[in-house]
Amino acid sequence: MKRAGRILTWAALGVLTVAFIYPFVWLLSASFKPRGEVFDHRLIPETFILDNYVKVWQEAPLALWMVNTLLVTVLAAVTVTITSAMVAWGFAYFRFPGRGALFGLLLATMMLPGVVTMIPVFLIWNSLGMVGTLTPLWAQNLFGSAFYIFLLRQFFMGLPREPFEAAKLDGANNWKIFTRIALPLCRPAVVVTLLFEFQAAWTDLMRPLIYLRDSSTFTVPRGLKALLDQFGFGGEWHWEIVMTASVITTIPMIILFFLGQKHFLRGIATTGSKE
Repeated sequence: MKRAGRILTWAALGVLTVAFIYPFVWLLSASFKPRGEVFDHRLIPETFILDNYVKVWQEAPLALWMVNTLLVTVLAAVTVTITSAMVAWGFAYFRFPGRGALFGLLLATMMLPGVVTMIPVFLIWNSLGMVGTLTPLWAQNLFGSAFYIFLLRQFFMGLPREPFEAAKLDGANNWKIFTRIALPLCRPAVVVTLLFEFQAAWTDLMRPLIYLRDSSTFTVPRGLKALLDQFGFGGEWHWEIVMTASVITTIPMIILFFLGQKHFLRGIATTGSKE
């Protein structure tokens, strides 16, 4: 009976794995096909070509878009991780009146749809003269994120207070306790925050559509939208170019996950076990 259950479990996991992997395999296969065979649903191309990977660099400044995206993504991930960790540490370690109510108010902001604040935020950046630059895509993260603050606070709450009290008796101030003891102990949660925000910033299309005007400042998602618009005029959809560009911009996310999967899985599992 146990063996049958194990076989069913592995079979279900296998089906789910295929379901998740198939779209990327299809995308990868389409990038090696000529335009007329992109949608023939063959995973092994009947006509295998490499010209698409040469043509995509000629048709669009893909390297510049990737540099812009990398800059925005790194700044967004680092800033939101640092600021969210600082706020989370404050809520987890310090005892002050109204802490619970203030934290509840912070969590309530997660219920507010982003479209509600979209216009006011745009007006703020426009008044600062930042529309058309990359700054609005990452600078909002300087104020932290309610979701990441909640995630990191749960991790900090699970740490024993004795090492912090001992460090304080040895003369360490609050900043040293936070940076030299708390953060290293919460490395998995910090890595999870970095990976989550890196992926979110790398694939973000809405804000680049709102704030970016010139192709020299485009990020990868905004550039892919421009490619789709460019090769859609006249009824001639050059899907092979769009598919190839999509593969090139997806690969960094796959590499990043494989590099950080150990910390990612540990952080998710450990954070979920905290009370």
